[in-house]
Amino acid sequence: MPKKTLVNAETKESVTTFINAVENPQRRADSKILLSVLEGITKHKPKMWGKNLIGFGKYSYQRKNGDEFEWFTVGFSPGKAHLSVYLMFDLDKAPEWRDHLGPHKKGKGCLYIKRLEDIDMEILKKILQKAYANHKSD
Repeated sequence: MPKKTLVNAETKESVTTFINAVENPQRRADSKILLSVLEGITKHKPKMWGKNLIGFGKYSYQRKNGDEFEWFTVGFSPGKAHLSVYLMFDLDKAPEWRDHLGPHKKGKGCLYIKRLEDIDMEILKKILQKAYANHKSD
């Protein structure tokens, strides 16, 4: 079955332009830090996915109905309320990291972080490395 295109598919838009346009100065600075951290972990250049997602690497997956899509391996989005960090990794399987990360909220396969300065960056890097290793297929 051919691959389908998601609304948030990879684009040719500039990551730098997008980051520089983030209004919140804290979120903009945190985004630049995450860019550097994720480039170091993945060895990939960041790509825009849709209008506001920044992804590193990509992999193919198939839904139960047979539709096949491409998605980034790890990524983030600098939202108004917080940074959304997309892991595609269940943090409940790593409570030793989750419980010592610092203030955050989590969803299925993602973290919501208000400010990176409140987070233990070494633990965040371990989580990102694990998430990337789990889905690396690029």
